[in-house]
Amino acid sequence: MLLSELLDAPELGLRLLSAAPGAPDRPIGRLVTTDLLEPGNYLNGGELVLTGLVWRRSDADSETFVASVAGRGAATILAGKALLGGVPDDLLEACRRHQVTLIEVPTEVAFADVTEHVAAASSADTGARLSASLVRQRQLLSAIASGRSLDELAARISADIGHHCRVITSTGRHVVPGPGELDDETLDAVTRRFLTADRTPAVADAGGTSYSLFPVGSGLGNRLTAWVLVIDGDHAQWPRDHVETVQELCAIAALDRVRRDEGRLALRPLVADALTLIESGGPQAEVATRLRQAGAHSDRPMVVAVTELMLPPPHHPGQVLRGDGPAEVAVTLFEDVALTVGAAVVAPGRDGLLVGLLPSSPELPDLLRRAFGRLSPGLPRARLAVGVSGETALDALAGALEEARFAHRVARAGSTPVSVVTSDQVASHVLLLATVPDDVRRTYTLRVLGPVLEHDRRTGAELIATLQEFLACSGSWSRTAEALHLHVNTVRYRIERVEQLTGRDLSQFEDRVDVFLALKSL
Repeated sequence: MLLSELLDAPELGLRLLSAAPGAPDRPIGRLVTTDLLEPGNYLNGGELVLTGLVWRRSDADSETFVASVAGRGAATILAGKALLGGVPDDLLEACRRHQVTLIEVPTEVAFADVTEHVAAASSADTGARLSASLVRQRQLLSAIASGRSLDELAARISADIGHHCRVITSTGRHVVPGPGELDDETLDAVTRRFLTADRTPAVADAGGTSYSLFPVGSGLGNRLTAWVLVIDGDHAQWPRDHVETVQELCAIAALDRVRRDEGRLALRPLVADALTLIESGGPQAEVATRLRQAGAHSDRPMVVAVTELMLPPPHHPGQVLRGDGPAEVAVTLFEDVALTVGAAVVAPGRDGLLVGLLPSSPELPDLLRRAFGRLSPGLPRARLAVGVSGETALDALAGALEEARFAHRVARAGSTPVSVVTSDQVASHVLLLATVPDDVRRTYTLRVLGPVLEHDRRTGAELIATLQEFLACSGSWSRTAEALHLHVNTVRYRIERVEQLTGRDLSQFEDRVDVFLALKSL
């Protein structure tokens, strides 16, 4: 039932005093009768609030009441005039300020009459909606059975409700691109909102546009591995039958996902066999056969990626990491990212780390960083480390796998939530330090720089900061002074003090290397 239909009921004689934009065409939500001054704690959004104005003792009370109602998303206030002989102007002004619709209920009309009228109309509406819903469900299922794709069904629903529909994953992969893929910034905003929303459906704002986010399948599942139906517009402003149509599309999309997931599950043993052959030095022909069966192009350049998802133990039942275990979550996420560039050729290696064989491209490292990075809001205190090999051919996959494992060690030594390291970074001091145990690195740092660190702690002399900039400037006094906005003599004094405390001569290459490695081990 629409609000305009309630206003048109002659037996109620309701009078519209102030209307929020679009209010007459909105469906009526739950009716709540209250005379509390601040009823917001008992509202969930969209309600019609009936009040006899018993709460009003002064003009200021109207602002308090309306702000409480509007703050919880209630759209309409029905105010009885019996107590005060009319609706006070201060209530009208407060409703206009907060864009809440205000309706006057005549003295001779009981609130029970309004409630019964809405209940009767809602019962009739419910029967009609159920009938229409069953028809739509039959049509959608029939379309699936006849071979229609999820893209075609989404396009059909988009045309029916007048809003573009897309299906994405939490890493930003487009399952259904709709009229076109969303740009990276919009995907970042949408996935962040979906992973952090208290409840769904939720609304994300990006680039001046609102997007409604509906989980595909159960809203109680693991959001990290979920599909999301993304629709232009705010669902709170839509007619009820449009929301129900979207929910039916979600159910159909969930069936489509099950079909796709079953296909990937069937291919996992082939990928595992191929990886076992690579690690054991098996025949290349057999490796190529397994990869082709899994959907990979073994005749094209590839890279190897090694991934580890380090999850903290769950703290409470509502945490986003529920449902599948960590191992299955990690495989599903890695497969999802892999699908953005080719087949999902992913399997656990002999060391338990996930190994992916991906098509080579210059953009791959950045793609991995961005896709995995989108998961960070849903991974509190978790870390993801990814090592990526250089481009390789089928006959050199074993060596590329070792490259990727070395790069993964470097990534694991990082401190950022998501760390992606490529093989061109392993031929440096970073790899050396990453392979050294933490206690050895700490001992080395204290042995070389301990007196300097203690001096800074006691005096705040910033010797370490000056030393870092001095080495970054290749020992140039003038460039260091310019970078730190200091006099050259100040820089000279500080570096000489470092040399005294460490017993090292920074004009000597060997001593400079010792100090450099100690700084990098901090």
